[in-house]
Amino acid sequence: MFRFPLRSLASLLATRLLPVMGSSAIIWGCAAGGQAGADWPPVSKRWFDRGDESFRHGDLEDAESASENALRVTPDREEVRLLAARIALAKLEYARTLQVTEGLESNEARSLRGRAYWYSGDVDRAADELEKLVADPEVRDAWAVEIAKLARRGVGRKPFQLSGGQVGVTDMPRTGSTAMIVPLEINGEPALGLIATGTAEAVVDSSAGGQPSWVSLRFGENLEVRDVPALAKDLSGLSRQVNAPIKILLGVNLLRHIHPTFDLTGGQFVARRYESPPPPVATTLKVSYVRGGGMLLRGSFGAEATSAQASLLVDTSIVYPVALDSGGWKKAGVAASSLRAVPNGGSMKSGTVPLLKLGSFELPSVPALSGDDPVKEREQGLGIELDGLVGSGLLANFRVTLADGGRTMWLEDMPHEAFAPLNFPETPDEAPDDAADDEEAAPAAGSKPGKPGATKPTSAKPAAPAPAAAPAPAAKPATPTTPAGVLPTKPATGSAPAKAATKP
Repeated sequence: MFRFPLRSLASLLATRLLPVMGSSAIIWGCAAGGQAGADWPPVSKRWFDRGDESFRHGDLEDAESASENALRVTPDREEVRLLAARIALAKLEYARTLQVTEGLESNEARSLRGRAYWYSGDVDRAADELEKLVADPEVRDAWAVEIAKLARRGVGRKPFQLSGGQVGVTDMPRTGSTAMIVPLEINGEPALGLIATGTAEAVVDSSAGGQPSWVSLRFGENLEVRDVPALAKDLSGLSRQVNAPIKILLGVNLLRHIHPTFDLTGGQFVARRYESPPPPVATTLKVSYVRGGGMLLRGSFGAEATSAQASLLVDTSIVYPVALDSGGWKKAGVAASSLRAVPNGGSMKSGTVPLLKLGSFELPSVPALSGDDPVKEREQGLGIELDGLVGSGLLANFRVTLADGGRTMWLEDMPHEAFAPLNFPETPDEAPDDAADDEEAAPAAGSKPGKPGATKPTSAKPAAPAPAAAPAPAAKPATPTTPAGVLPTKPATGSAPAKAATKP
């Protein structure tokens, strides 16, 4: 069951927050200038080319195998060492990243080492390495500039120190979309955070004068995370989009440290001081982090082993399930001529992916946007080729748990009866068509009712794309949710925690 608005936060966060991901003028994967003309054994070059191609398409397993073979033949060649370091960093293997870049003084080597030091929690060395990097006038790396300052102010700190209770359980409010909002405390003050896997770091709101700083967060009644590094951006526009006063973005660097489970359907967020045990029934996805911060999943556009593979960046700022570029739509077997215009969406179009397979789950008839620009912006920032983006609109259909320091994602399929329709408030620039809502609510002829899950799609043909009209909003609740209405308050001393739908 997919029921989501056509409006998305992608364009807003792409323009305001893309530097947080680490866009840079450093060219990743280019040959080092000092060795460009040196003799390169053909077998090493072939292994390198294969590894570089696989890395750029998100196939980390093949890229690692190929780069290791190239290293065995030419262990001192800089291009090969840098490729191995990029792969190691994406797999969060920080020691390996530092090992293969030791002695290299290029900008890319400094960028890789600086990120490895930072994400491993070695703040002092990260500050030293990143300051050397940004001292070069040819380097434009907004992430490195901001993190170098933050790291220097945090010398001597150990990031993400967890204390208090073993588990922090928080109810996730609904605000009319699939935005994943988490009540918490920032430095002792009640606030709302947004799960934002499209950003590498935590980001505090600067609209009221907030600055990059080290903050303390509290989840639930007593799970505290001290010394959280946080950049600063104006989040007021984002707050208007989600109809809630967002004060912090919970980026992937923070999420990896708190072993979270988030379940929008059940309305619950769980943070832990320990690794979560495997769920009884779930599919397992391997997650990599390009440049240490770009959350990447591999899937396929079909159930067969020969189906086209998909490289998808997880960006929960997008409230639609999936956004594909033109290449992604081609892989999915959908003609560009079949895509329909999104009302009030400018050049944006939408369609349906016949089948998207993630792990063992085969998801039929997935609604998707066509978005070359947002995908291209992320490709340029990360130096890889993506087929598209996965948004909160897809993850909202599952209970999601991150384990093994973020390297593993468990998706638990939610029962159909657990789903309640989301209420999407009408906005001034939307003119919904009632017919579209009726078509969306009625299952296609021959199809089974309910949400796509782990079973194969029925033999019936996928439903034809809906006409070019925005879905009508559901009836507004008697007491509509307002930003003030979802703002958390401090729990009373000695009060019992809320009953958890998810077992910690």
